[in-house]
Amino acid sequence: MTMKYILFDDSRREHLLPLTYTRPVSMIRVGILTIKEKWDIALATSCYHLTTEYLQKKFPQPAEDGSCLLINGGVFPTDELTKAIHSLSPNQALISSGTLLAIKLESNPDADFSFKIETHPDLVTFGEQVVEIFHPWDIFSLNGIAIELDFKMLTKGKKSQLISPTNKVLNPENIFIEEGASVECATLNANTGPIYIGKDAEVMEGSLIRGPFALCDHSTLKLGAKIYGPTTIGPHCKVGGEVNNSVIFGYTNKAHDGFLGNSVIGEWCNLGADTNNSNLKNNYAEVKLWCYAKKSFVNTGLQFCGLVMGDHSKCGINTMFNTGTVVGVSANIFGDGFPRNFIPSFSWGGAQGFSIYKIDKALETAQKVMERRNIELDNTEKEILTKIFELSEGYRKH
Repeated sequence: MTMKYILFDDSRREHLLPLTYTRPVSMIRVGILTIKEKWDIALATSCYHLTTEYLQKKFPQPAEDGSCLLINGGVFPTDELTKAIHSLSPNQALISSGTLLAIKLESNPDADFSFKIETHPDLVTFGEQVVEIFHPWDIFSLNGIAIELDFKMLTKGKKSQLISPTNKVLNPENIFIEEGASVECATLNANTGPIYIGKDAEVMEGSLIRGPFALCDHSTLKLGAKIYGPTTIGPHCKVGGEVNNSVIFGYTNKAHDGFLGNSVIGEWCNLGADTNNSNLKNNYAEVKLWCYAKKSFVNTGLQFCGLVMGDHSKCGINTMFNTGTVVGVSANIFGDGFPRNFIPSFSWGGAQGFSIYKIDKALETAQKVMERRNIELDNTEKEILTKIFELSEGYRKH
């Protein structure tokens, strides 16, 4: 029987909220690819998911029972790690610094699968370095490393499209342009890291790009955009203005001028014209960020940390976000002044105060937004958003 590979969520899922309200940890994009896409390529298969119950319908486990390898969904594949996982015997677990990396089982795990290192009889310690995300700020902090790894993986044995002579190019050997992409009258500096342009993507005239940078499939970089790496723009996005060391997951628009720095933006978001975020405190102190797992603000250890925004959230024109702001799922932010630096899911308002963004209205907006991309807000998606509305209720009471 064919071995099945299942990417599981562990306690880091709580630390990665609000991004993991709507997806398993392995569906987070870091670099060019999601973590799942990295493992799919490394294992030459399509991996399954083991996640929280309300997400499991959209991200299922295998239908048939049998031998499987469970792999931590927050960990990136490397040659050494992949080899160590393949070497596991039945019921043997691979660990590193108190974290379960993988375990081989004879049957599919239960939905409430749990693992305790201290009581497991057969442990193997992985001695090599592990590349992983645990907090939202890890996503942009590790994005440069991840782009480098993904670039090598995606371009191995392939030939880039020719770069148009209308462009100003530095280190063209470190630039890869996929089929159907258009890049004209732009400046591409790959001396500082690779530049990857996905299928049918477009870089409009006057754009200034400094690698590492990834513009994923079907996305558009608007006229005169200024991009500092390491930055990733996921598939089906439109992005303009100034962006520095940020990751945008996909299906999100920041189509106009404004600054986005050291930030992570989910799917189906829209940042209004001249939206800006601060990524540095006036006193240069380390930035604190709201942590759902701790139910408090925690020190990131970073001097530069901007905005974390969950899926389906929107902000109006001229919105200003303070350093280290966390916005939940389906929030709608507008008005002058700086809103508070933790905005719960399904909040409606701004610096003058918030009310509840009622679930029926939020679903109506999500449906309209997704219809513009010819994607249906099906019952499964509605159930997920409704569940998140219920789960986040307590945060809106404060």
